[in-house]
Amino acid sequence: MDAGAARVAQFESSLKELEDIVQRMERGDLKLEESLKLFERGTALSKQCKAALDVAELRVQQLVGAAKAEDEKP
Repeated sequence: MDAGAARVAQFESSLKELEDIVQRMERGDLKLEESLKLFERGTALSKQCKAALDVAELRVQQLVGAAKAEDEKP
């Protein structure tokens, strides 16, 4: 698996875990300590996902820029 595929897999794994945490917390049947632990983990996962999306957005911008540059060549 190349680095790009590994990043995608990590993003998808983190997003799935974050979705599971949200579902568990939305049920409202957790003890306070468990809720705090899940909230902390969810916050960390959210930051990881945002960072991965930022990298993907930058890559898309680079690809679009390269395509525009190629189109503008005489």
